[in-house]
Amino acid sequence: MATVAIDSLLQNPGLLFCPKDKVLLKPSRSLNCSRNRKLLFSRGACFCSLKPRRKIHVVKAGSTDTALIDTSDTFSSDDVLYKETFPVTRIEKVEGKIFIRLDQSKDQRNWQLTVGCSLPGKWILHWGVSYVGDNGREWDQPPKDMRPPGSIPIKDYAIETPLKKLSEGDIFHEVKIDFNPSSGIAAIHFVLKDEETGAWYQHRSRDFTVPLVDDLEDDDNMVGAKKGFGTWPGALGQFSNMLLKAEASPANSQNSSSESKDSKKGTRQLEGFYEEQSIVKEVSIGNLVSIAVRKSPDATKNVLYLETDIPGDVLVHWGVCRNDARTWEIPAAPYPPETAVFKNKALRTLLQPKGTGNRSRALFTLDEELVGFLFVLKLDDNTWLNFKGNDFYIPLSGASSVPGQHGESDIAIEEISSKGYTDGIINDIRNLVVGLNSEKSQKTKTKEAQENILQEIEKLAAEAYSIFRSTVPTFSEEAVLETEAPKPAVKISSGTGTGFEILCQGFNWESHKSGRWYMELKEKASEIASLGFTVIWLPPPTESVSPEGYMPKDLYNLNSRYGTIDELKELVKSLHEVGLKVLGDVVLNHRCAHFQNQNGVWNIFGGRINWDDRAVVGDDPHFQGRGNKSSGDNFHAAPNIDHSQDFVRKDLKEWLFWLRDDIGYDGWRLDFVRGFWGGYVKDYLDASEPYFAVGEYWDSLCYTYGEMDLNQDAHRQRIVDWINATSGTAGAFDVTTKGILHSALQRCEYWRLSDQKGKPPGVVGWWPSRAVTFIENHDTGSTQGHWRFPGGKEMQGYAYILTHPGTPAVFYDHIFSHYRSEIAALISLRNRNKIHCRSSVSIKNSASYVWTKVYVESFSKKNSVLLYLRIKAIC
Repeated sequence: MATVAIDSLLQNPGLLFCPKDKVLLKPSRSLNCSRNRKLLFSRGACFCSLKPRRKIHVVKAGSTDTALIDTSDTFSSDDVLYKETFPVTRIEKVEGKIFIRLDQSKDQRNWQLTVGCSLPGKWILHWGVSYVGDNGREWDQPPKDMRPPGSIPIKDYAIETPLKKLSEGDIFHEVKIDFNPSSGIAAIHFVLKDEETGAWYQHRSRDFTVPLVDDLEDDDNMVGAKKGFGTWPGALGQFSNMLLKAEASPANSQNSSSESKDSKKGTRQLEGFYEEQSIVKEVSIGNLVSIAVRKSPDATKNVLYLETDIPGDVLVHWGVCRNDARTWEIPAAPYPPETAVFKNKALRTLLQPKGTGNRSRALFTLDEELVGFLFVLKLDDNTWLNFKGNDFYIPLSGASSVPGQHGESDIAIEEISSKGYTDGIINDIRNLVVGLNSEKSQKTKTKEAQENILQEIEKLAAEAYSIFRSTVPTFSEEAVLETEAPKPAVKISSGTGTGFEILCQGFNWESHKSGRWYMELKEKASEIASLGFTVIWLPPPTESVSPEGYMPKDLYNLNSRYGTIDELKELVKSLHEVGLKVLGDVVLNHRCAHFQNQNGVWNIFGGRINWDDRAVVGDDPHFQGRGNKSSGDNFHAAPNIDHSQDFVRKDLKEWLFWLRDDIGYDGWRLDFVRGFWGGYVKDYLDASEPYFAVGEYWDSLCYTYGEMDLNQDAHRQRIVDWINATSGTAGAFDVTTKGILHSALQRCEYWRLSDQKGKPPGVVGWWPSRAVTFIENHDTGSTQGHWRFPGGKEMQGYAYILTHPGTPAVFYDHIFSHYRSEIAALISLRNRNKIHCRSSVSIKNSASYVWTKVYVESFSKKNSVLLYLRIKAIC
């Protein structure tokens, strides 16, 4: 990985990110660094200078104005068969500083702690205090008058406060905490979190501790302990000492001493200080890979030109294929310079520099008979770049007619030619909908009148569909049976099941309260199966600190608030008897401890899996684990498990196998998979061999000033990256689609239902076979309501997910409600038309409504059924 360095502002004065009228952690109230930068930054001392080695841009694929290749220089325009620009993302390390300053407030009574950071990001100060006389290392929440604006309490032990930019466009962030030294607070503790990456930054692998009393035990994580401003670097140290002496008048000294506690043990005269701590952040850097293909002067050859702006040595690991199976093989010579054969399976070509700058390129001469060019990029031994989890694929045969066909080809954008008879009717429908949508119409028309217009639209749509069907050849059942080929065996994958799965969530947030949920669900088993569901997801089965099951303790104790282990086995057996597969909700990210360690921290486990603190990650500031750094985001309510430990993975694989073998589970719903690397999930799934598995990767969508962004590619990319880390062995809940449906249906913003390439805008548009679509679950809805689906729009949401590719999931509360018959009708429609997780979809957009056409193979495989789904409804 490349490193972006922090350089002196004297060497790079143009790189100062703070505006000239702002002061960064100024060493004294009388020192103004904005007008005297030469004095302040003499001898190379600096506050922040983030100097990337090159300008960084994140760009979009296929953008004509951002492509690297100028075909006018390389090829004549008539020669170009194919041209595409792909975005790629790589990780670089950026060095910066955390700044900590303690100084008296302007009123001379209170003191102020300032924490700042010189790196870009969404920085959060996670902090708390300890009081004089406290035992142990637990935090307490500070007094309310000490909390800066925007602070949020975390449980009962900490506060999270966002760091603010000094000004718009500034890179420097800081937060100021004012406190009274007579308040009995012994120390302020904190860690810094970057919400963009989920990374935590500590001091020597522990909390930062700012001591406010003399007798606090020093455990090497203190900052500013018994230090004054003399710790400033270089000439600043001497200068700040002079300033302190000038300001330390006898009157101030007298006031300060009179405000301290008279007899409070452990207090001391506070001294101001300033410290810097180095940090390194991993940031995503956007680059481009551009491809152009043209005919060679030799009529039997094509020439492929590849260029990228990735700096450094870039190795192209490549091969070719002769059919749509995309099986790699090595082509015949000639090869570009610096090409070597890799294990007789592929070729590796080192890209050659192109003039000045970071660009590099290569030219490949390929036989005309080849169908495709496959490649990935290797930057170093640990860094490979592909395109959205797949090899780059460049079509060579008929390239001009297939621009930009890359990734998994689950989605095809198709044009429908058989529309002649329906054009007039469609125009009538369009006019009716536009009239219904107008603001004036919504104000003047009664709801009854609007419903009449909708009924007219429905009749016209039915007429159009009838005309369309009359033009499609039909086959008698007898003829179909005579000619139909034997059906191939269904291939089962843990990421997809059979591909025709429909998932039922078999509980809500309150289900545990009955104490006999397993038996209640058993009574509904036949009813659930009769609605057309194929898979049911059961609640977490283990003993848990929380009654809902998501704070597991003894993993082998399956007597929970939902019922006993015997009742669970009985339920699973009943569900199997009616043809339902059963998913267990397994919490692998964290586990609640049974015992405290010598410091009073709960990180020692009991039961059959009796781990010690080596099983806990080492970068969770609250549980003092001795494991390695977490491979994901920490869940702060319980010890996060270190999956990099061999003994941990061994125990968890044995536990999953026991659940499969002894209880009868068929697969898994994986809780909070943001907390650990997807590669560990693959290990667990390879060992337990589930029929179906889906992970909960839930984070926030992208918003600007409270408005959801149209482009949610970054959000769905994070989910796709996790699926890819599992090697596709698990699917993931399509949180992106749920969020987009919220805005599309609640605010009638139906243009959101198509991305820039005419595909569905969620995970289902990129990797439909691994997308588990849903509109509600026990967290978002039920009595929690963390992210409730727009009221009254639920059936429109189900109309969308049950007629689209992906694996749809239906929430228990909706199944057993007045929506039941409508949900059953949609499931029946999906099953009759054999819509599956890889069905193709085409979207036709308009300004005010969306027609979605879902193509599915009929049982005869001789024609396809065209479904018109009207998403539009009264707003």
